[in-house]
Amino acid sequence: MATTIEAPRSAPVHRNRRFNIEKWGWIYMRASGVVLVVLIFGHLFINLVAGDGVRQIDFAFIAGKYATPFWQIWDALMLWLALIHGANGMRTITNDYVVSPLANRVVKYALVAATVVLIVLGTLVIFTFDPCPANGLAANLPDFCKAVK
Repeated sequence: MATTIEAPRSAPVHRNRRFNIEKWGWIYMRASGVVLVVLIFGHLFINLVAGDGVRQIDFAFIAGKYATPFWQIWDALMLWLALIHGANGMRTITNDYVVSPLANRVVKYALVAATVVLIVLGTLVIFTFDPCPANGLAANLPDFCKAVK
């Protein structure tokens, strides 16, 4: 008894072979994964192990971290790499399981839109965070801001 195996679904043939998105997506996943391991374990160590551990995390702790450019860049890099890494993984899953070309395109556009919105909002929070706004009411500000005013 002979069994016939169907040919696997293949990616569309692209005329421009200089840029292979699948190859660069694969490379990005490996490189960003290595960098993310360092960033995430550093983040966890500083926030949960060093100092008073998890008890130290409050508004003042975050305000102190975001007062220095080092932690702003650290968290922004972690945010960007993690979101793009996750979106690239979802793109790969979409390629594997969404067979309709129209649905595939819609899901990918929605994925890109969600990723861009989250990156923009997260980056704005990281770089524009001000725990002591200049025109804030003293009753609404944290205790450490009252000493400044």
